[in-house]
Amino acid sequence: MPSPIEQDLDALVDEFDLLGDWEERYRHVIDLGRGLEPLSEAERCDANKVRGCASQVWLVTERTADGRLRFRGDSDAHIVRGLIAIVLRLYDGRTPEEVLAFDARAAFDRLGLAGSLSSQRSNGLAAMVERIRRDARADAAAA
Repeated sequence: MPSPIEQDLDALVDEFDLLGDWEERYRHVIDLGRGLEPLSEAERCDANKVRGCASQVWLVTERTADGRLRFRGDSDAHIVRGLIAIVLRLYDGRTPEEVLAFDARAAFDRLGLAGSLSSQRSNGLAAMVERIRRDARADAAAA
């Protein structure tokens, strides 16, 4: 039986497979980004900024009482907001161990994102994932 994170990835792959060309997929990515919970102005601070992204990207990590990690994020760019929504759909609500065990690069290959993004966006996506993994490592070490 696939893990919950793999099940969420399978659902995303199915969504993307239903869409035709990349223009439709980009529109879907932008639509996903519209559903993000907005961050407060206070959360749009330097400490939450993701380094390595061409756009402005903020990521907030919180630990729940049961040891899971909650992630919230935002960007000033529509497509990047959508990429954040995809990343959050995969990582939000997971344990640090689940976050660290998940192969994001393989997931983005399955979604067809890896070859369809500009190098700048690919680098930004990698920076977001690395930030999430760093926060998961720090949380696991502190537990």
